[in-house]
Amino acid sequence: MAFANNNQVAMSFIDELMRRNVFKVGVAYVIVAWLLLQVADVVLNNIEAATWVFQAILLVLVIGFPLSLFFAWAYELTPEGLKKEKDVDRLESITHVTGRKLDYLIIAALILALGYFAFDKFVLDPSRDAELVQTTTEAVIEQAAETGNAETAGKSIAVMAFVNMSDDPGNEYFSDGISEELLNVLVRVEGLRVVSRTSSFAFKGKDIGIPSIAKELNVNHVLEGSVRKAGNKVRVTAQLIDVRTDSHIWSGTYDRELDDIFAIQNEISVQIVQALKIVLGAGDQEAMVHAQRPTENLAAYELYLKGRYFWQRRGEDNIRHAIDLFEQATELDPKFARAWSSLAAAHLTLTAWSDASAAEQNPLAVSAAQKALMLDDSLAEAYAVLGDMARFDRKWAEAKSYYLRAIASEPKNSTAHLWYSEHLNSVGHTRDALEELLIAYRLDPMHPGTNGELADTYLRLGDTSNALKYGAATWDLGAPRGLWMQAQANQRLGKFERAMEFMEQWAEQIGDSAFIEAFRLFFEAKMDAAKTPLYFEFLSENESILSPGLVLWGHAAFDRIDDAYRLLKRAPDSMTAQSWVFFWSSPYLAAFRQDPRFTELVIEHGLVDYWREHGWPDACHPAGDSVICE
Repeated sequence: MAFANNNQVAMSFIDELMRRNVFKVGVAYVIVAWLLLQVADVVLNNIEAATWVFQAILLVLVIGFPLSLFFAWAYELTPEGLKKEKDVDRLESITHVTGRKLDYLIIAALILALGYFAFDKFVLDPSRDAELVQTTTEAVIEQAAETGNAETAGKSIAVMAFVNMSDDPGNEYFSDGISEELLNVLVRVEGLRVVSRTSSFAFKGKDIGIPSIAKELNVNHVLEGSVRKAGNKVRVTAQLIDVRTDSHIWSGTYDRELDDIFAIQNEISVQIVQALKIVLGAGDQEAMVHAQRPTENLAAYELYLKGRYFWQRRGEDNIRHAIDLFEQATELDPKFARAWSSLAAAHLTLTAWSDASAAEQNPLAVSAAQKALMLDDSLAEAYAVLGDMARFDRKWAEAKSYYLRAIASEPKNSTAHLWYSEHLNSVGHTRDALEELLIAYRLDPMHPGTNGELADTYLRLGDTSNALKYGAATWDLGAPRGLWMQAQANQRLGKFERAMEFMEQWAEQIGDSAFIEAFRLFFEAKMDAAKTPLYFEFLSENESILSPGLVLWGHAAFDRIDDAYRLLKRAPDSMTAQSWVFFWSSPYLAAFRQDPRFTELVIEHGLVDYWREHGWPDACHPAGDSVICE
């Protein structure tokens, strides 16, 4: 009997809630609040409002929900205005009228909500999916740049270029060399993220405070110092700064004979790891890899440091001078493995900075790299050089093997990851290339080559936003390639006039007037079909001075496929390892790739055999014993 009475009371309470329209008010409130949040989200995102603004709106709406239910229960809307429910005569109550109005409000709000949902699902979603590659990968990069890897949070350091305090400015090579050698030791410490040389040395000679540098490089510790060299005497001072507290957690001064330089490097590196033992963990500092004595010949070591100094500065004269210095170092000490490795890298890079032929330089690079590895099989640089040499010869599987050995030897070597990404792009594995580039970028965020490859790779993935972003960063870091990438991204967007502006800036840097004129006429032809004959007339007249790949691409971009293959047959050497990257990336070459003759090309150049073993690229897939490319 008691249960029945309780049930009646409950039903009576629910009936009263319904009579007072409490349920309807709650439903209407939830729908309207949801719509308000959608509008707020769009508006606040567009004006880039702080996150707390949206959170505050959400909090107000959440608090308002129980308040709305309370007012619906305690008050009633009458012709005379809002009154307390207890003061309204039941016979004069118009809650049924208010209920119908609420029904209309709920229906209208539902229609708006469903309309917004449909618009979001079928209109916004496709474009959002297209943006997902951009936002996701950008988020990965920004997270890597800002917070690093979760495993190395708080375990990061940048070794700044030590200041040359010697009376002779020519000793700058020595102070730079000491910094680089310390970096090479610290990079082997387990659990410690060390920013690569290019990024840390980018601040050399600039009046920028340590906190700003640390923020830019996303590190918690900075090592700075100075070197004073006079005759056979050397003084090295160093100090380790904890950027979070802006305090010096260790400093030291070393006065030694020059032949003790390796002992100084070892002492400094051990002291740094000891100072970092709290963030490195109890056991990690014991796993310290001590500074190695790469040669017993001090004169050879000085030549090696000078060579590294000039090679890092790039330019034909600097690289040729570096080659001469490395050769002298290997003559003084034929067992100096790192000098051989650096000599290999210098021969490899010379072709990119001069008219030196690859036919002459590449065998020299291979020979030097092999000698280096015979003496020390842990040198990532030497493996990476052999990887590039194999890639240039289109020995794809061999190239991959060398790159992976380089990364296994030195997982934190940003150059090894960068060069491996270039290989992956050459064989059409663009997304895998992006993963390697993200690693290289985290290790060396201010490397112009890495930023340039990121721009190029994002462009291949159709992510023009990131292509523009990293193209601009490449140019800001002093590499003209950044202008080229911004021109290509704007071209992809159909902004030909803007693309031409960047192309003209790039022309000022490289001084190739014929190349620029070809692209100017190309853009004009794309904007006005009537100008297409002028473009091809120019290509025909200048075919002998323009690169075969450019002329081939020009014909293919206007679906003159037979002419493109005619040119390819005349100049087969235009299909280098680097040019394959171009053929995967250009949307103008779709018809060229779909032609059966392209299948013959990928088979002839060994790519199909590589793909069958190492995975197929997005652009091509197997078709029985053959292959189809899109």
